[in-house]
Amino acid sequence: MSQASIPPLRIGILGCANIARQFTAAVAPGRWARIEAVGSRNTDTAAAFAAACGIARHHASYEALLADPGIDTVYIPLPNTMHAHWAIRAAQHGKHVLCEKPLATSRADAAAMFAAARAAGVMLLEAYPYWFQPQTRDMLALLHGGSIGEVRLMQASFGFGLQNPDGNIRMNPQLGGGALLDAGSYPLSLIRLVMGCAPARVTAHARWASTGVDIGTMATLEYRDGRYAQMSCAMDVANHRRATIMGTRGTIETEYINHPSLEVPSQLRIRRGVANTIPFEDIHSVPGSGFAFCAEAFARVVAARDTDAIERAAAASLDIAATLEAIAQSARSGRPIEVAAS
Repeated sequence: MSQASIPPLRIGILGCANIARQFTAAVAPGRWARIEAVGSRNTDTAAAFAAACGIARHHASYEALLADPGIDTVYIPLPNTMHAHWAIRAAQHGKHVLCEKPLATSRADAAAMFAAARAAGVMLLEAYPYWFQPQTRDMLALLHGGSIGEVRLMQASFGFGLQNPDGNIRMNPQLGGGALLDAGSYPLSLIRLVMGCAPARVTAHARWASTGVDIGTMATLEYRDGRYAQMSCAMDVANHRRATIMGTRGTIETEYINHPSLEVPSQLRIRRGVANTIPFEDIHSVPGSGFAFCAEAFARVVAARDTDAIERAAAASLDIAATLEAIAQSARSGRPIEVAAS
C-alpha cells in the first residue's frame, strides 16, 4: 500500500499528561496522523493543552472526546490503572486505540481490552515507541537470520532517577505506580520480542518505598525449553537502558532507546562468534522519534485492516501483562510464581 493511499489517523488525545505533549510534538508534523482534539476532566486544562500544542478542538470530559465524530483513533496516556476502562470505552465508541505502556495492570484487564476492540471491529495497540524503530527491525533481522545462533540467555535493564518523588504518580500504588510497571515493562517487552513467548515461571525480588510501590525490582525468567532471561528496573539510579542477548554463536548488545537521534544515538552491536577476542561490530540504524514511527505503523495497519499484525502484537501484550503480574506476585510473596498461559 503506497503512502499516498493511506489516510492519516485522526487522533484524539485522552488526557493532558506530559508524555501526551511529547507524543503530539513528535507526531503532528508527520503525514501519518493529525492531532484533531484533546479531552480532559477540566475545561481549563484541556484548553491550555490545545492552545500550547496547536490543537483545534478541546473537550471538557473524556466521554465528550470519545463522542467526537472527527476522530477515529484515541491515544491514551492516562495513569496505568485507567488504561483498561478508557480503552474499552474508546472501542465501544468505535475508535481505534493507541495505549501507553503498560497496557494494563493485569492480564485479565488486557484480555478484556482486546476482546472489546475485537467486538467493536477496531484496532488496539500497546505503544512501545522502540518497537517501531528501524533499529529494532535491524536487531530482529540479525536474530532471525541466525547471526548469533540460538538464543539461550538474555539480560535487559531500564532505570532512571525521580528528581521530585513527592507527588509523582509513579509513587502512587492506587495509580499503578512503581518501577516494575513504569520501567520494567520496557525490558520485559524486549525480552518477549526476543524470546517469542512468555516464561513458564518467574522469581523476583524488590525494594519498597514507604508508599508501597517498588523502587527497584529484579527478576529471573525461566522458559520451558531451558532458556533464561533476567530483568531489572529501578527508579533511583542513573538513566540507562541496555540489553545483552547471548546466543550459541554470538552476542548482541542494544540500548533499545525510544527516540534516538544523531546527537544521542542508540547503540546496537554484534559479536559474530564465541571468542571474546572477536571485536563487536556496530550496527547503524536510521534514528528518529519512536512516536512518529509508531503512528506510521499504526496508520498502515488500520488502512490495511491488518488484523494478523494486531493479533501478533496482542499476543505479545498479553504475555507481557501476565509476566508483569507474576513478577509482582513473586516479589510480594518471596516465592517463584507460574506465569498464566496465553
